[in-house]
Amino acid sequence: MAKLALLGGEKTNPRGHKKYPVLIQADRDAVNRVLDREVFWGIYGPEISGLEEEWRQYIGTKYALSCNSGTAALHMAVAAAGVKPGDQVITASLTFVASALCALYQNAIPVFVDVDPRTFCLDSKKLEAKINEKTKAIIPVDLHGMACDMDEINDIAKKYNIPVIADSCQSHGALYKGRKVGTLAEMSVFSLNGLKNLECGDGGLFNTDHPEYFDKANQIRIFGEVIKKDIPREYNSAEIGWMYRMLEIPAAYARSKLTRLDDDNAVRVRNAEYLTKGIKDLPGLTTPYIPGDRTSVYHYYRIRFDPAKLGLKISPNEFRTRIQKALQSEGAAAGRWQTRPVQKQILFLNKTGYGYGCPWSCPHGEGKTVQYSDEDCMVTQQILNDSITFYDPIYPPNGIELMDRYIAAFKKIWENMDEVLDYKLDPNDPILGSREA
Repeated sequence: MAKLALLGGEKTNPRGHKKYPVLIQADRDAVNRVLDREVFWGIYGPEISGLEEEWRQYIGTKYALSCNSGTAALHMAVAAAGVKPGDQVITASLTFVASALCALYQNAIPVFVDVDPRTFCLDSKKLEAKINEKTKAIIPVDLHGMACDMDEINDIAKKYNIPVIADSCQSHGALYKGRKVGTLAEMSVFSLNGLKNLECGDGGLFNTDHPEYFDKANQIRIFGEVIKKDIPREYNSAEIGWMYRMLEIPAAYARSKLTRLDDDNAVRVRNAEYLTKGIKDLPGLTTPYIPGDRTSVYHYYRIRFDPAKLGLKISPNEFRTRIQKALQSEGAAAGRWQTRPVQKQILFLNKTGYGYGCPWSCPHGEGKTVQYSDEDCMVTQQILNDSITFYDPIYPPNGIELMDRYIAAFKKIWENMDEVLDYKLDPNDPILGSREA
């Protein structure tokens, strides 16, 4: 057996991997187009208008808006849904914090639903129990590049007349029952953060078929004003708004990247499926589950570990830590995306909010009765304890050659499991690497 790199042996993947994103000349030409034009901002700028129209056509909705982040897009959607102080907004316990912050921005109360242990998306079977008369929006999160159980979620939402806002920030181009993500809810939002499948450094996109939501979101993103193209601006804010508009340079770059989104997604899918085929039979390891009625664009590739299936009396958290350390030593970029359920972040544990306990203490609602218990995130906590994620290695320009080296690294570790288990971990070793939003 080959000696583990953890113990001084040669690395399985000594050359590492190429990082995403990859720039090509078309990207540089798009940015230079803006510099040559010398028009850099404005909600009706040519690049911004072009991106919104091209994205609208790509998704297949009647309306699309751009903004400066996925978080801004979420807030625009929550505001457009009419969420007010003291209202409640339901989202998933396994997500990026922005899925909950968007409710706080409206002085509303986030309520969390645990996730499905296989899809990692909001568990639709646990949703209805969290709905009450204060619930004004539901935000399912298409985690790691795959849609939630949207038919079930929409059916429940319609029963209570609650709008659904799909947080599709990680799932550009994915399909659900033959339909593109972005068309599955009253409103859908996407992030263009530099780590996303479609990126421009930072930016966001908002999609809807409903003119009332479109108009409201458009007003929210620009100081609460109604600003129309080719009509003099009144400088008259009708309500609280924000400065969420996009700029021309990132819009131009995003347009360039959009032309090859499907090709880049195909690389991710090919790499992920090849890796799955190569390691799925290793005992104690579970590769991503993709239901037959949808596709994943693999924003992240998450693997779960179960030491009990190897006959080991060791906690899943320690086993994951050891495997993660061994993989990193072999040159495989094993990391973690999120390390705790959202409701276990300090903001929600302490209910600090804006100060004075607001919005939980808001007199317009019953936020003080909202409790964030361990029972509402048990599956999420288990997933975070026993899993790792891959990001860059799945993305272009990396390919099958790299996947072969990753498969070899896994098999090498499994062949040397006794040494992995005997290795003395350094408690100060910062192996809990995570990525940003």
